[in-house]
Amino acid sequence: MAFLAASLRKSTRLCRPPLSIPLRFSLSVHPFLLPYSSSIGSGFHRCICSDANAESLIPPPQSPNPKTPTPLQMQFESWIHMLKPGFSPSDVVEALRSQSDPDLALDIFRWTGQQRGYRHNHVTYLVMIKISILGNRYRHAETLIEEVIAGACSASVPLYNTIIRFCCGRKFLFNRAFDVYKKMVNSEDCKPSLETYTLLLNSLLRRFNNLNVCYIYLHTVRSLTKQMKVSGVIPDTFVLNMIIKAYSKCLEVDEAIRVFREMGLYGCQPNAYTYGYIAKGLCEKGRVSQGLGFYREMRSKDLVPSSSTYIILICSLSLERRFEDATKILFDMLGNSMSPDLLTYKTLLEGLCREGKGIDAYEQLEELRKKDALMGEKTYKTLAKGLHFLSQE
Repeated sequence: MAFLAASLRKSTRLCRPPLSIPLRFSLSVHPFLLPYSSSIGSGFHRCICSDANAESLIPPPQSPNPKTPTPLQMQFESWIHMLKPGFSPSDVVEALRSQSDPDLALDIFRWTGQQRGYRHNHVTYLVMIKISILGNRYRHAETLIEEVIAGACSASVPLYNTIIRFCCGRKFLFNRAFDVYKKMVNSEDCKPSLETYTLLLNSLLRRFNNLNVCYIYLHTVRSLTKQMKVSGVIPDTFVLNMIIKAYSKCLEVDEAIRVFREMGLYGCQPNAYTYGYIAKGLCEKGRVSQGLGFYREMRSKDLVPSSSTYIILICSLSLERRFEDATKILFDMLGNSMSPDLLTYKTLLEGLCREGKGIDAYEQLEELRKKDALMGEKTYKTLAKGLHFLSQE
């Protein structure tokens, strides 16, 4: 009997349920299970134990088809193998410029940046930013720009100018462009260049939509102009024209004329845009005679005004009842293959009619119809009806 009891205890130990099946669950949910001492219960438990052990021995299933690397991954790996240990930034630049896919170029850029003993410089960042912009990966470009601003590489004028150009072209990054400009001003070996000021001034002038907005940004234009002079950067005609345009837009015509007089000091010659900005500003300010003087000086140099300059001169002179001068400028405009709009015609011709010169107005309308190939039938009839109505009053 002692031998039989020992055998039963041994079989009980071997056939206990596995730890993954709680004993409480076995007894409560299945109350019909027989004691281990029963022959049926012992056989039942041996069955459970054998199944559990068999499942634990089954290896996990493996994928029948291992993942095949994509062409992009294969190309990435091939370029990685081509970069020999101890590669330099110039090697990385060559690898980046050889990629037609901007995403692959960024992967190579990130991988090389994580290698021991290597660090990207301003050239590699410049190349990668340009690749991202050209590939329309603007989010990647913004991330790289933030890294540069945070000090990920040394500073350089071409790198910072590229960042400023990108930020000026993105409305929500406009202020970031001036953050980069301030870093250049405060740096020792990366001062703003003429290109820097050109980019910032051009971006500011694109926001001169109305008079109130102009005054907001005019202070920044003044500050940039002052800083440019202090730093010894010599402006060109394009930059000086933008400064003159900013003053003229804000009707600060005396400041615009002052800059105009200083152009010779920098070896710059005024062009048609220079005269046009000042003439328009003077007319809008009400100083029409002075604006006409700049127009005549411009024409004496064989410079051709823009269409908007012609129109504002004609309208301003017509409103001051200087119809002879307005008519001469109108025919000069037509002689340069430019056509006024309907409002300009109405301002001049109806002004003549109101002054009691209705016959002159009709004769001039017929002459304008012959010389202006762009005057359509609709425009002609509209002008004729207007003159007829005013003649009846």
